[in-house]
Amino acid sequence: MKPLFHPDIDDVAPADVFAALADPIRLGILVALANVREVDKARCSDFTAFASPSLLSYHFGKLREAGITRMRMEGTSRYLSIRREELDQRFPGLLDSVIETARRDPNLPRLGPDWPAGAEVPQGRTSSR
Repeated sequence: MKPLFHPDIDDVAPADVFAALADPIRLGILVALANVREVDKARCSDFTAFASPSLLSYHFGKLREAGITRMRMEGTSRYLSIRREELDQRFPGLLDSVIETARRDPNLPRLGPDWPAGAEVPQGRTSSR
């Protein structure tokens, strides 16, 4: 399996971040991921409220290529997380502002209230949607 491309954080442009997050599905994925440290992407069924598994793979790729997320492979599993520390250092306050604004949007696609089952919520972050 070939390695996945992750742009260097210094090469991440604000326009690329905004373009990636202009899609409601990708913005919904970001809001869902903001509540956890890592999600096993192999369980696409966790995100099927947003789209089909093949379309989700496309959206996960767009988020990764824009520098918003990181995909870590371990065996046959793939783990997805937000590059929060790097993005906060490069664009202070941007990610929190986007996430909080998106959480107030009643039209944003959302996962059910039981998601993520058994996932650990990051320190300092709330699990409110």
